[in-house]
Amino acid sequence: MSKFIVNGGHQLSGTIKPQGSKNEALQVMCATLLTHEIVTLNNLPNIADVRSVMKLLTLLGVQITPLGDRAYQFCASHLEKDAMLTAPFCQEYTKVRGSIMLLPPLLICFKEVVIAKPGGDRIGRRGLHAHFEGLAQLGISFHAAQATWVAQCNALQGANVLAPEASVTGTANLIMAASRAKGKTTIYPAACEPHVQQLCHMLVAMGASISGIGSNLLTIEGVPELRGTTHTILPDMLEVGSFIGLAAATQSALTITDVPIKLFAPVWYCFEKLGISLEKQDHTLHIPAQSCYSIKAEMDGNLATLYDAVWPGIPADLLSIAVVAAVHAQGHILIHQKMFESRLFFVDHLIEMGARLVLCDPHRVHIVGLGNSHKLHGIHMSSSDIRAGIALLIAALAAEGTSTIENIGQIDRGYECIDQRLNALGASIERV
Repeated sequence: MSKFIVNGGHQLSGTIKPQGSKNEALQVMCATLLTHEIVTLNNLPNIADVRSVMKLLTLLGVQITPLGDRAYQFCASHLEKDAMLTAPFCQEYTKVRGSIMLLPPLLICFKEVVIAKPGGDRIGRRGLHAHFEGLAQLGISFHAAQATWVAQCNALQGANVLAPEASVTGTANLIMAASRAKGKTTIYPAACEPHVQQLCHMLVAMGASISGIGSNLLTIEGVPELRGTTHTILPDMLEVGSFIGLAAATQSALTITDVPIKLFAPVWYCFEKLGISLEKQDHTLHIPAQSCYSIKAEMDGNLATLYDAVWPGIPADLLSIAVVAAVHAQGHILIHQKMFESRLFFVDHLIEMGARLVLCDPHRVHIVGLGNSHKLHGIHMSSSDIRAGIALLIAALAAEGTSTIENIGQIDRGYECIDQRLNALGASIERV
């Protein structure tokens, strides 16, 4: 298993371009199964989760043709149902959480699908009830069979779906199913993150009828078939957020290109709340080098607080990075991770590195920033999930001395060649 050896304490500088969005890529790749025609996807990131879904699609019989420069053609004209029962498919399916989004397209094609529990980050309870309860309202039945579920549906029927929560992947599943259901479907509350909007735009280009895009009330008129299209994936806003946290923690000046400034407003709010200066112009974001930045107190004088919320709130995945940025700020802040009860456990490593913080409970951490009076020191640690992994890498790059980060396969699931790209900015990261 690979690990990173990180020599910290270096200021970085330069320009970096974010990869394509991981979360959007997984959604739109699964959506290519909704048509027999060719779908071309541009700006696919070369990360482990994307490669896993590509392998699943290939095992199902999808013809995937690389076109160069992160562009691929997908043709799902001949799918093989028996592939879902093979060991290679089952092994790959359980590696990535996004595999659950294969369910609606495969049900439309085969009427019955056997699914296992998908993989992904182990950050707490991640039940499938938001998927099952929503899809059941469209006529899909589920029953447990040993370690799997059997999903069945003879004909999808539009309905007024009251979703149990505004789950991103749950909403994506409902959108895909409703786009091919008979009649009208409304989905409320629907997730409306940029990558969910992108899935809707792609399906509209394929012939779907979707209104309310960008809101949490979607109305979808089902159509009997969809056509091919060409779709370009947005830059990854979580990688953009990671680079902001990196620049702040290492007191570095970085420029990030190809950023949809207006679309990612909650990301800017998160870091500006920590006192980090952001210079936004057209599609470029510049983070100037700051020897010290101060957390902004609440206007009523209370302790500053950051918490995750459904879009346009702060994304839950961003808070691990915000924790590390706050550790290097001046002032106090409470960061409240509402969604997952295990995501903040990585802060034990930050405490060992010299951070001043208290994990109040599984969901809340109180941070007393170091400012420019102290630095973290390097330690030996392990990445527990994608965002904890990148947060620990940022901490190691800001720390004095050498750090070792084990289990970096977690980081590779969401960040493309991150060691090479950061080394080009002046970091010292060795992959062993």
